[in-house]
Amino acid sequence: MKSYSSIKFLFLLLLFFAGCLFSLAYGGSNATTISDFSSDNFIFWQIRVPKTITAILAGATLSAAGLILQIMFRNPLAGPYVLGISSGASLMVAITILTGNTVGFFSNYFIGKSIIVLSSVTGSVLITLLILFLSKKISSNVILLLVGLMLSQICGALQGALEYFADPDSLKSFVMWGMGSLSGTTNSDLMIFIPVSFMALAVLVFFIKPLNAFLLGQNYAINAGINYSANRFFLILVSSLLTGITTAFCGPIAFVGIAVPLLSRMLFTTSNQGVHILSCILIGSIILLFSDVVCHTFSADFTLPINMITTFVGAPLVIYLLFKNKQW
Repeated sequence: MKSYSSIKFLFLLLLFFAGCLFSLAYGGSNATTISDFSSDNFIFWQIRVPKTITAILAGATLSAAGLILQIMFRNPLAGPYVLGISSGASLMVAITILTGNTVGFFSNYFIGKSIIVLSSVTGSVLITLLILFLSKKISSNVILLLVGLMLSQICGALQGALEYFADPDSLKSFVMWGMGSLSGTTNSDLMIFIPVSFMALAVLVFFIKPLNAFLLGQNYAINAGINYSANRFFLILVSSLLTGITTAFCGPIAFVGIAVPLLSRMLFTTSNQGVHILSCILIGSIILLFSDVVCHTFSADFTLPINMITTFVGAPLVIYLLFKNKQW
């Protein structure tokens, strides 16, 4: 059984490296870029490499966040996008971007980026805490998911109001961000994105035992000697940080956080969440790497929004996996 799992991991690694090669080979070389910068070296190092690293980080962080939420809520449909966590992050980023030019946040690059990241993480944390509070009052997971969807709609309505009254320049910047993109991240952005993502993902190593216990419910976790409240708080913080940092740099990306943990459970039937954390990181990265390739396939003059591809791939995959594994 272990050797069979090792073969699966080897296959995922091969797909991962193939995705990296394809992502580095395609995109970021449209007509505008070539006319402005004739050097292929510039295109590779300043556009394609950051784009590929961003795809890896975004896929890994969103998938890990989705896994944490599905375990904590014990619901296969829990995820950053469905529960409104991404919407909370988007709303806070909307407030930052649409008011930032007026206040002068973006006069300094790193200050502006840091405020966007902080606002995105704050929005994620607030919605996650609200969902957890409501989960104590609502016993039905279906109703809780509907509440999450309603929170997402409320955040969307508030965001729409901000967009309506925004000045054209700020609105254009936010609309482009909201479409979701892996190509907008620069090497300077990665100086923030890489360390925060690695730190949040590395911390999960210390939460494998609590996650294993949480999978069997609160009472089991407490009887197993797990400090339920403390571990839940830190896991909320980690999942919100993973969602917020990716939303800040890539915009809201749908379905990755739901589909990847489901796919991981289909491939690896183990209850060891350490295995699922690693597989989610690989599968999420693979999906976004190949999605990025598809985004650049149709035309050299424009790039499709990453959200379009992840929705077309993720939504049918979630439906299929839920029907295939009715016991979830």
